[in-house]
Amino acid sequence: MPFIFRDEPMQHIQTFKDYLSKPQKMVILTHLSPDADALGSSLGLSRYLKKKGHSVIVIAPSEYPDFINWMPEENEVLVFQKEKPENSAQFIQEADTIFCLDFSSLNRINELGDMVRKASAKRVLIDHHLEPERFADFEQWDSTAASTAELVYQLIVELGDKALVDSNMADFLYAGIMTDTGGFRHSNTSYKVFQVAAQLVEIGANPYKVSKLIYDTNTIERLRLTGYVLAEKLQVLPAYRTAYMVLTAEELKRFSSQNGDTEGLVNYGLSIKGIKLSVIISDRKENIRLSLRSLGNFSVNEMARTHFGGGGHRNAAGGQTTMTLEETVKKFLDLLPSYKDQLSAE
Repeated sequence: MPFIFRDEPMQHIQTFKDYLSKPQKMVILTHLSPDADALGSSLGLSRYLKKKGHSVIVIAPSEYPDFINWMPEENEVLVFQKEKPENSAQFIQEADTIFCLDFSSLNRINELGDMVRKASAKRVLIDHHLEPERFADFEQWDSTAASTAELVYQLIVELGDKALVDSNMADFLYAGIMTDTGGFRHSNTSYKVFQVAAQLVEIGANPYKVSKLIYDTNTIERLRLTGYVLAEKLQVLPAYRTAYMVLTAEELKRFSSQNGDTEGLVNYGLSIKGIKLSVIISDRKENIRLSLRSLGNFSVNEMARTHFGGGGHRNAAGGQTTMTLEETVKKFLDLLPSYKDQLSAE
């Protein structure tokens, strides 16, 4: 049975608190290409669990952007694609508890998903994405939450351990909340979000430092990639109120693109007057990745989940294919006529 629900969050909290009372071996997993919410919530939870006497390892399926590698303890994260697979497999096999943060389906962590399914450990889901796969023994899930970092903080408070949140943890969690609200600009920015952010600042989070490190620390290659995409790759389809960008593996290599360098580029499409859907499609060699953003009631979650093996939120989602880049672009463009009425609606 899940231990926490949005409508009755305290119903099973004592059961979970009792469960955590004895030292355990724990693994924290987050999704492919971790962002600031994924890494920040994972490191924040890890630091909390270590303070409670548990042995904890954070595993990321793939590398994360340079602009979030400032977080203390990120050098202790085990990156599955860089390390020997058997290392991650051993930690997962020996774990008493596996926390799954910021993803709603085990498919989002590729090979690691099968390891989690086969593990004997109890599984804990902490997430805010739509339509979660019900694989966990315990859940802290709320699709109305702005970020997973917000849910991790909420859980720590509900467990009666707010006093254990230190300034580093506050920075980690603030980073997750800040980025998943687009710097407190997205429609998911609620009164509650500001309350939690204010509490984290009171504890010791430094908004100036965190925003500077994430938003205003670029490599020259990343800035040149942004300029190239906007000047050469941005395509607009007024009939479908859609903007899209396509990046080949060669183009990414030309600009020495690191994981995360295309983060945020998709939002430029949405800034164009009259555009309702923006998509960036990039060739990452191992697969083709899509990042989708929308305005209003148009659900990119449905589009990503139905056609591109992904998902996320109504207005922000991701997907991937094993087709060629050209085939993926054609599939996306061929889909637009079937969504024309939805894209045309106000």
